Amino acid sequence: MTGGTQNILLRFTLDGRAFVLRRPPMHPRANSNETMRREARVLGALAGTGVPHPGLIAACEDEGVLGAVFYLMEPVDGFNPAAGLPSLHAENADVQHRMGLALVEGIASLGMLDPMALGLNGFGKPEKFLERQVSRWRGQLEGYAAFQGWPGLGGLPGVADVAAWLETNRPSDARPGILHGDYHLGNVMYRPDGPELAAIIDWELATIGDPLIDLGWLLATWPEPGEAGTVSVQPWIGFPTGDELVAHYAAHSDRDLSSVGWYRVLACYKLGILLEGSYARACAGQAPMETGEKLHGRAVRLFQRALNWIG
Repeated sequence: MTGGTQNILLRFTLDGRAFVLRRPPMHPRANSNETMRREARVLGALAGTGVPHPGLIAACEDEGVLGAVFYLMEPVDGFNPAAGLPSLHAENADVQHRMGLALVEGIASLGMLDPMALGLNGFGKPEKFLERQVSRWRGQLEGYAAFQGWPGLGGLPGVADVAAWLETNRPSDARPGILHGDYHLGNVMYRPDGPELAAIIDWELATIGDPLIDLGWLLATWPEPGEAGTVSVQPWIGFPTGDELVAHYAAHSDRDLSSVGWYRVLACYKLGILLEGSYARACAGQAPMETGEKLHGRAVRLFQRALNWIG
């Protein structure tokens, strides 16, 4: 199956039943098998909840069977909007508006779950979760200096200012919950017959921490009027505004949203740093320069967006 860029997805039928197998790439990263274990664990924990997700069938942690950890899940009848919209969803503004609201309801319902009640003890380190964020990503950005040819921090506007604002305005640690870790329109599937979510997919960054991280991530990738979003969906004729997303989240969650601006600025900071990593690798000849420059441009826009938000 296509759509992903790293892990392998295979769909097959056995005795009349369809399965989807997910495993690491043929040349796995150092943490690929652990990632598969974590994905399977969180999907298993979500069974029976109201969070739309691919149903877990079974997981195999024995790396000797296929050469890597893998799991089987139920196929999802749906489409990914970043790959193109069917006519029903492309031509109807009301359908698109509901798609955006359904997207928010997915993470709101996820964030309301009790991870301990679902057996996810030890799945993350929620203590001082927010306090670790800025230093963690600042360290990653500084590490790009190892890539020869990368022009350095000067190519990103306001890195130090954004980091300082985040440290000064950090909310107190919130009630721990499950977060997806990379929540946007490219990591969900919608039902082909309407605007509701069919499944949230790609759970490799899921952990236990502050679920409002997911809302901030969604807002950071969401288009502002007159701007392009980080995740492109076309045509864009009826999707809600960022403020409408926040209001809808508030209506479906008991979490305190008074500091929601902090979470979206953090998301710009983190995502901008991640995208800049691809540019640093391209400067060192380890990735196509065309791709690197494109992602660098997105990183610059994210930092500029953060600066605009903090005033």
